[in-house]
Amino acid sequence: MPEVTIYSSNYCPFCIRAKQLLDSKKVEYKEIVVDGQPAVRAEMSRLAGGRTSVPQIWINKTYVGGCDQLLALERSGKLDSLLSK
Repeated sequence: MPEVTIYSSNYCPFCIRAKQLLDSKKVEYKEIVVDGQPAVRAEMSRLAGGRTSVPQIWINKTYVGGCDQLLALERSGKLDSLLSK
């Protein structure tokens, strides 16, 4: 089972879309909501190389990026292989 972590916000449409894609693949993920938690958002930003937008996604400790990058992996056929490692 892949280890997937997604930092998100409850009202972010990109977060919702990324989670929908993962849900459609029946992938379990650890969701860390940054709403109202500046220390958590700061930790996310540190781990994501300074990026402050959500979502920020890791699969098996590999930094994926945001929703656009996750969708690009899916379109290119590379997401399933990353999830199977």
